[in-house]
Amino acid sequence: MQTMCGGLGEELLADEKIQSICDEMKPHAEQKAKKTYEVFTAKRYKQQVVAGTNYFIKVHVGGDDHIHIRVFKPLPQQGGPQLSGLQESKAHSDPIAYF
Repeated sequence: MQTMCGGLGEELLADEKIQSICDEMKPHAEQKAKKTYEVFTAKRYKQQVVAGTNYFIKVHVGGDDHIHIRVFKPLPQQGGPQLSGLQESKAHSDPIAYF
């Protein structure tokens, strides 16, 4: 996979690394959305290389419901990942776009 610096990469299937980012971001997403998610499963993602990495992740949150989250993971010496955006009311078929 080749990601152009600054550009949004291709959409890929989520793997264990992406799921672990989602697991870490779940309480932050719940706080931002003001709801509790019984299911929080990463499905697909895109990434953008900046001074660190932005991950745009499609997350299944139960039933037919999905959300898209944007997580900024800074360079290792600059701290841990941060939830920097959330879009609700998404469908499985909705494309992942920059937000």
